[in-house]
This record gives sequence, C-alpha cells and structure tokens, in this order.
Amino acid sequence: MSGPSTYVPKSALGRWFESRLPIMGLIHSSFVVYPTPRNLNYWWTFGGILSVMLMVQILTGIVLVMHYTPHVDYAFSSVELIMRDVNWGWMLRYIHANGASMFFVAVYIHMLRGLYYGSYKAPREVLWILGVIIYLLMMAAGFMGYVLPWGQMSFWGATVITNLFSAIPLVGEGITTWLWGGYSVDNPTLNRFFSLHYLLPFMIAGVVVLHVWALHVVGQNNPDGVEVKNVARDTLPFTPYATTKDGFAMVVFMLFFAWWIFYVPNYLGHADNYIEANPLATPAHIVPEWYYLPFYAILRAVPSKLGGVVAMFSAILVLCFLPWLNTSKVRSAKYRPVFKVFFWLFVASAIGLGYLGAMPAEGGYVLASRLLAVYYFAFFLIVMPLLGLFETPHPVPASIADAVLKSTHSAKA
Repeated sequence: MSGPSTYVPKSALGRWFESRLPIMGLIHSSFVVYPTPRNLNYWWTFGGILSVMLMVQILTGIVLVMHYTPHVDYAFSSVELIMRDVNWGWMLRYIHANGASMFFVAVYIHMLRGLYYGSYKAPREVLWILGVIIYLLMMAAGFMGYVLPWGQMSFWGATVITNLFSAIPLVGEGITTWLWGGYSVDNPTLNRFFSLHYLLPFMIAGVVVLHVWALHVVGQNNPDGVEVKNVARDTLPFTPYATTKDGFAMVVFMLFFAWWIFYVPNYLGHADNYIEANPLATPAHIVPEWYYLPFYAILRAVPSKLGGVVAMFSAILVLCFLPWLNTSKVRSAKYRPVFKVFFWLFVASAIGLGYLGAMPAEGGYVLASRLLAVYYFAFFLIVMPLLGLFETPHPVPASIADAVLKSTHSAKA
C-alpha cells in the first residue's frame, strides 16, 4: 500500500548511505508520504498510543531491573528499596505499574474499534491475528510482572493461575512442575517469571514490527469500511495529517496516564500486595489484575476445572477466527443497525464479566457470570455468523471521498 520509496537524499553522504541501507527511504514511505484514508477518526490513534506505551514499559523496566533482586528472600525488600531509596524510583515504579494498566486500556479500545469497524475482515486477516498474538504476549508479560513484587497477591495469584495447567490431561502436571521449577511456587518460579517478563516485551516489539508491516501491505481500514479506490481523492499523506492527530491524542492520553501516576497510583493494585508473600497465610479473596477479570469470571463460571480452563483460553483464541465467523459483506457496523445492538450488548457483557471476576465465586455472582459468559461466546459463534445472513444493512458509500463529502454536506445542513 505504501509503494516504492520516492525519497531522494539531498547530500552526497545521504545518497551514499541510502544506496547501502535505505532506512530513510523506508521511514519516508511508511511514515511521511504513506497514504491514509481521509475519513479516519480519533479511534485510529490508539495504535500510535500503544507504540508509545510499549516504549515506556521497556524503558522503565530496564531501569527498574537494575535495582530488582529476583530472589524470594529479597524481591519484596528490593521493591521497597526502589520505592524509598532509589532516586525517582517511586515514580519509575508507578509509571511501570500503571503503564501496564494504561497499555491494556489502550489495547482494549484498539481491539473494540477493530471489532466495531470490521478491521479483521479480508484482506486484513493476518494483520488481525498478529494483533491477537500481541495481546496474548501482553497478557503473559503482565501476569509474570505481577508476580515479581512477591507480595501476597503476587504469590497466591501465581499459585492459582499456574495450578490451572494441572487440569490438562496427561501433560498438565508436567507443565505445572516445569513452570514452578519444583513442586510449589518458590524461588525457581520467581526466576523463570523474571526472565520471561524481561524477554516478552522485546518479543512484543518484534511482533509489532510485523503488525505494522502487514498494515502497510494491505492498507488501513476506515470508519466506512470501504477500500481506497482513488489515492488522490480518498487519502491524505500520513505526515502532517495523521501525525498531528496522533500527536494530539498521545498528549491527551499521557495527561490521563499522569493523573493515575500522581494522584491515585495504587488504585488499580491490591492492598494485599504490600504484604510480603506468605505461603502459610491465604488472602481472603484472590483476584488477578483488573484486565484479566473478564476471563477470570469465565474460568470460575464453569464447574469443571478443565472446562473452566478451556473456556478461559477459548474466550481469547476465538478472536483469531473472527475473519471467518463474520459472514456479513458489509465491513463497518456504521451501516449495520442490528449488529450495533448486539455489539454494545457484547461490550456490556465484557464489562459485567470484569465486575463479576472481582466478586466472590458464590451465589448470584456465579449465575450472572454464566449468563454473561454464554452471551460472550454466543456473540462470536452464533450472532456473527447468522446475522450476516439475515441482516439488511444500510447503503454503503461508493468511495471514501463520497462518504466524506456526504458527512460534510450533512454537517452544513
């Protein structure tokens, strides 16, 4: 979609370097003259925001690891040392801890935008699947990072989640023992999680490069869900139009991020994690971080341990099959009135599952979790395949330019 580079270096040194490593031409074609649909809205800025948040997490993580000790006898005290004695350590830790939450806020908005506007449909299947892989790697990195402070919730969260693998027939016990590095969560477990937590962000960065590459091959989707037909009429160069919009959105998001860091830095955490891990004292209520809660609710909604594990992982893996589950020929929900209703019910069910995941697994909470979990899967496996066959969508514009002109005329009227 970006096409061959039109970059021409002005200096002799630039021409010499470009003939040997055309990196400036790549940047110019991908981030300067790259054609972007002229009807993109602010929901499309979260890709750039996620890139910034990934860099923030990697940079703060590199500094924090210089002062962290991955040993069960010293991990908790080393985190306290960072908070109390390392220059600006408290701020680095709060940026990193809250940055994980902001990362997931941005990725959930990014995913819901893709779901609403059909950004997973052909020819963007590989682009979407790479995004799901990034999401899985984020979840793994976030979980392992939560274990590192070695507080009560870190220890018991690791115990509960790793124990889930023991439900897998034949190989479950072996996988659990390998994860633990022994027969319980202990020092080898912490070392494994520390190593993987440090490695995974760089793996995420690698898949992000593939994700951006795939995006530049097939081109961006847009709110109207129609492909670019005339580059001159339907698109604008990435710079300055998209960069200005992305830059403004990043500033607004960073202000939101800063509010959490400086005013409520511990609000999204759990008080029990400021108590050092004690294998002999189980917390009254073990809960994961907020961004795992919908899947935790699905896990607990199934009476069988194996069934719960299968349901929890299926809730994520089903996302990979969306390009083939959605049978509608219309990409954007903007022109699908019935799908809009089911979509917002899905968002409400996901939020509801998040709330229920934080509640005790008893009584009405379990029943509500089961009902919402049924709708969660029904949305993907029943609603999306059948609705595309029976829904009558609104007329779709012939081109992006027509959609922009129509909206401009409507605004003037």
